[in-house]
Amino acid sequence: MMKFKMVHSNRNVFDLEKSLKFYKDALGFTEARRIAPADGSFIVVFLKDELSADGAPAFRLELTWLKERDTPYELGDNEIHLAVSVEDFNAAYTMHKGMNCICYENLAMGIYFIADPDGYWVEILPKR
Repeated sequence: MMKFKMVHSNRNVFDLEKSLKFYKDALGFTEARRIAPADGSFIVVFLKDELSADGAPAFRLELTWLKERDTPYELGDNEIHLAVSVEDFNAAYTMHKGMNCICYENLAMGIYFIADPDGYWVEILPKR
């Protein structure tokens, strides 16, 4: 059987700098690579999370900015989301509450969601 590994997921963003700041401040994601053609028509930035056991990023989030885009993206019902785990769930919850980015909570289930500047949701889970 062939083995597949999740490599990255893409999100189109309206304001790249605002999104980069959000993902750095809210989740600690840092820039791993950037693609920007000479004509400036788009910028793709790959963000990395923590390193896996072999030293490679475990997952990357691709943010794509399009120069010609002049309106925010329509996300529909926004049922699609990323999920990340965190070692100190309570500290993360307090930080995100202070950032005013929590958009849905179900603390009885031990989860909550934050929304990025474009309205994409990220589920926050305690590390199990």
